[in-house]
Amino acid sequence: MNRKSENWGISVQAKDILRIDSLCANAAAFAQQTSCRDIPELYGVDNGKSVGSWVEIQFQAMLAVGYDFPKSNAAAGIDCPSLNVDVKATSITQPQSSCPFKSAAQKIFGLGYALLVFVYEKADNASAKTSRLDFHHIVFVDASCTADFQTSRGIRQILENGGNEDDLIAFMSDKNLPVDSIEAKRLAAKILKSPPKQGYLTISNALQWRLQYTRVIGEAGKTTGIVRVR
Repeated sequence: MNRKSENWGISVQAKDILRIDSLCANAAAFAQQTSCRDIPELYGVDNGKSVGSWVEIQFQAMLAVGYDFPKSNAAAGIDCPSLNVDVKATSITQPQSSCPFKSAAQKIFGLGYALLVFVYEKADNASAKTSRLDFHHIVFVDASCTADFQTSRGIRQILENGGNEDDLIAFMSDKNLPVDSIEAKRLAAKILKSPPKQGYLTISNALQWRLQYTRVIGEAGKTTGIVRVR
């Protein structure tokens, strides 16, 4: 029996299994539909985290109409654990967000999961007391591309120049990577055994990683693993 979502106008016969391609297709549809909506609950809201959370929650609500997928939980720490994808929404004025810090290795080898990034511009209508969101970019970043750009590039250059464990440890110290001497030595050994791939995020050191997306927006559609969804 067909069911129709009251919120999104999606007719489905049965819930499908969510996959990366359908995730991205729905992200594009969500952006198109949301850009045409007046959103009174966001009027006057200038907190980027609050707006981003609204986008992420509404997108998951849309997905839930047509797809079966495990929802985010505290243990998983990401929005779509079955796909190993986290959903981020950020303003075009400063495209960045935070994510949980697990280990310094994330800056070298990547976050360990993919990202689906919505980049929006918010405009308020004072007379109607509503807001609109215009989505300038939606970018899917494969997990293999989520290391820090400068850190992974520097390490790869050291390896290309015949660098050894001491060179890698010195580099990590120069970059103020949050590691002690034991962890630095362990990471250096891992790097020599399995060199990191080039990453494209900018990841700032903090109690929570601060992810900046300007580079991945520019690389979308040009670099393998970074897809321009919209």
